[in-house]
Amino acid sequence: MCEEKDINETVNDESIVEEAEANVDAKEPEKDELALLKEENDKLIKELSEQKDKYLRLMAEYDNFRKRSSKEKLDIYPEATAKAVEAFLPMADNFERAALAETSDEKYKSGVLMIFNQLGDAFKKLGVEVIDRVGEEFDPNLENAVSKIEDENLGENVVASVYQKGYKKGDKIIRPAMVVVANC
Repeated sequence: MCEEKDINETVNDESIVEEAEANVDAKEPEKDELALLKEENDKLIKELSEQKDKYLRLMAEYDNFRKRSSKEKLDIYPEATAKAVEAFLPMADNFERAALAETSDEKYKSGVLMIFNQLGDAFKKLGVEVIDRVGEEFDPNLENAVSKIEDENLGENVVASVYQKGYKKGDKIIRPAMVVVANC
């Protein structure tokens, strides 16, 4: 019986060895599987990082577009206002001439003055100012000199009179004034 025990123990030892070898073989595929999973994980992390970078760039581009569009809108309004006012300036000039003309019909003159004043009020609401620099030094950025005179009462290079009023909105010149310059 002792011998049988030894044989059984030997058989059991062999099965333990076989089982251990099977476990070692089973762990090797686990290592391969683990390496594959790690490789796939790294690949997914890299892909996610690329997508995140694309997203951030797209958001920055959109933000720049929004700011640029907003700035363009702000720039368009003054330009459009200036163009519209410029179209009304000949009418303003004619109403001013009509208001200064001599007439015996006071109601007619009163109506012309009323329209001229309303037009001036509309320009003020739009932020349009008259360039009136009589007696000041000539500035070629604001005025066009169409004539010159000699006048001892005025200094050198001074605006003596205005042929046609100039208009501006803020820093933008809508129409420069046509002036006579003294002693230039």
